[in-house]
Amino acid sequence: MSAARTIPEPDLADLTAQARTLVARMTLEEKAALTSGLDFWHTKGVERLGLDPVMVTDGPHGLRKQQGVSDHLGLNGSVPATCFPTGAALGSTWDPALLRRVGEALGTETRANEVAVILGPGANMKRSPLCGRNFEYLSEDPLVAGESATALIEGIQSRGVGTSLKHFAANNQETDRMRVSADVDERPLREIYLPAFERAVRRSQPWTVMCSYNRINDVYVSESRELLTSILRDEWGFDGLVVSDWGAVNHRIPGLIAGLDLEMPSSGGNTDTEIVQAVRSGDLDESILDTAAVRITTLLLRARPALADPIDPAHEAHHALAREVAAAGAVLLRNEVVAGTPALPLDPTDFSASTPLVVIGEFARTPRYQGAGSSQINPTRIDDALSGLREALGADAIAFQPGFHLDEASGLEGQDLDEDTLARRAIDAATGATVVLFVGLPAATESEGYDRTDMDLPADQVRLIHAVAGVAARTIVVLSNGSAVLVSDWEDEVDALLESWLGGQASGSALTDVLLGRVAPSGRLAESIPVRQDQVPAHLNFPGSDGHVRYGEGLFIGYRGFDAMGAEVSYPFGFGLTYTTFSIEGVEVAAPGTVTITDATDQDEIVCRVRARVTNTGTRAGAEVVQVYVGRAGVSQVSRVPRELRAFTKVWLEAGESVDVELALTRRDFSHWDIATHSWAVEAGTWEVSVGSSSRNLAAVLSIVVDAPDLRRPLDEHSTLAEWLDDPEGAAITRSVAGQALDDFLARDEGVEMFLAIPLDRLSRMPGELITPDQHTRMLADLASTVSTR
Repeated sequence: MSAARTIPEPDLADLTAQARTLVARMTLEEKAALTSGLDFWHTKGVERLGLDPVMVTDGPHGLRKQQGVSDHLGLNGSVPATCFPTGAALGSTWDPALLRRVGEALGTETRANEVAVILGPGANMKRSPLCGRNFEYLSEDPLVAGESATALIEGIQSRGVGTSLKHFAANNQETDRMRVSADVDERPLREIYLPAFERAVRRSQPWTVMCSYNRINDVYVSESRELLTSILRDEWGFDGLVVSDWGAVNHRIPGLIAGLDLEMPSSGGNTDTEIVQAVRSGDLDESILDTAAVRITTLLLRARPALADPIDPAHEAHHALAREVAAAGAVLLRNEVVAGTPALPLDPTDFSASTPLVVIGEFARTPRYQGAGSSQINPTRIDDALSGLREALGADAIAFQPGFHLDEASGLEGQDLDEDTLARRAIDAATGATVVLFVGLPAATESEGYDRTDMDLPADQVRLIHAVAGVAARTIVVLSNGSAVLVSDWEDEVDALLESWLGGQASGSALTDVLLGRVAPSGRLAESIPVRQDQVPAHLNFPGSDGHVRYGEGLFIGYRGFDAMGAEVSYPFGFGLTYTTFSIEGVEVAAPGTVTITDATDQDEIVCRVRARVTNTGTRAGAEVVQVYVGRAGVSQVSRVPRELRAFTKVWLEAGESVDVELALTRRDFSHWDIATHSWAVEAGTWEVSVGSSSRNLAAVLSIVVDAPDLRRPLDEHSTLAEWLDDPEGAAITRSVAGQALDDFLARDEGVEMFLAIPLDRLSRMPGELITPDQHTRMLADLASTVSTR
């Protein structure tokens, strides 16, 4: 096998032309057969034309290629592969360059195993911390998720294999996931739930996009032409194929018409027969089938070069990378000064056989490093933190107590003891000592297929935290979990708190590196940690009932909602400490006076740049993430959140070093989705550009003036008097009809506001008011004439 290397992307237009030629030679039955799987993990081919089936298989944070008979849930074994940190940890790196390297490694192992497409990454929003699959997803924010997904896709596809961006779209819970209707309004759909997919599609062109199980506003995604064709292809320019999530097809013919090219897994030929019959009966235009067949054939041709050139999986190098990434995604949430020094990093010279470091918690010995379900990887090796600390400090300098039961550790020493005995031994060992306490969520608590019911750690672990913190000289808590957990009940009792998420197969060695200061933690929260579960904006509308979940919080998910409510949080979005300190100064918005945006301004056109100087004010090297937020100042014509992340960059600085950073803002960064025109619009006026290290820690808030075309709502028979008067053409028409009566009306001392809010058609039917029904009809005719001549 050869070493890993980049494969030049073949000319897609040429491949598509070849595919069209091949499809033209296929029979109707052969074309129909291409549109469903051969088995669980393989597409079909056309042997007569030299088209071989290809294998696709699960990701997203490692390759899950099953051996022997395959099954969706991974009950059968899979080949050894590097288990990288899950999406929660990857998103917390805020480091697209690093994630590009992870993608390259995933692509290498995919190609080494003769797999054409790895099914990932997942770009769904973390609408609620309770979603059982949040560990696979990257962030509660579309920019962080989109940038992370883009980097992973670019890295994977540089190795000549494909990706499947998933789960498109609004697939934000596991409860009733295969049929629930996500009832979401147009603005949040466009501004929150689609942009991460849009960014990844436009910038990295994944080979495939996977449609989700659920319905959106009562329409199955697998049958939504608006999503699969109008938005994905016509608006965003997607040039790959759409594949169903496994079992997501509701009705095959409507799905094919909507733009669902490939059904997975195999339907046993049943839907192939449906397609043939529909074409022959005239119910399905054969050109629609041809389009899908060309896309699938293009994929088969696209995968040939890499599959013909196997490479070494490079497992050892990838384990080292997994270790680097796990440390980069760990978020230091708390680090208090104890006896004159911060609780972390630990000083190895402080520990010996006579004064050992006390390690408590079964997760130190039996790490929880990945989630459960279809993403479950067979790791090439597993590092645990207990072994890592023993190796670094010496076995005699470590005292270990499991502290609590863990099903995955059944049979290990101490797990046969009762809960009280386990806790008592841990407390005895902790008394007067420096303690690293490993706690987290057991594997059965969060998984694909079901959601969590609360955000709490297990009660026995919480009791142990209180007890240990009450007797230890120094208490350091390390969390292992796939989604945010509540810490407010005990965080003030501990000296340091490190969120490690599900850190992959090298999480144990990575945590050793961070705890001992070999590596400074550089992760930042990609999801907020609330004080209470009932603060979560989606709390009252999750997971829904009777087949529907109402996205009643609208735009206000995650930090957008917490900031709008002024809610206290334990740790805000974007937050993270390290072993040094930083300042962000000299913030300025570089723009020629007023920022001018016209109808001709492209969405991606840069309209201003934000500059700042970042300085490492501490005593050791570290990383800072500079975050730029944009928000509307004062009153707005539409509902808005206080601020939204629009740009970020991660910088590494030595002690005392400074660097100037510049981040660009585009028209889209000032846009909202206008539901009246179904397009992106910019509201003129004063805006605020904020720069800081989290959504709450802002070093500077600068005001800028944006000049943009007036937001004009299309007028109709139900428009209010105020809306007619706010529109230049509508106001002229109203005045021409109402004359002096309008001026007299507006001069009233009272009652004007109430009447301005009345639809004009109803106002015209009220006796003695401004206009008659006939005049209202004439106004609508004049308006139509004016609009037609614009």
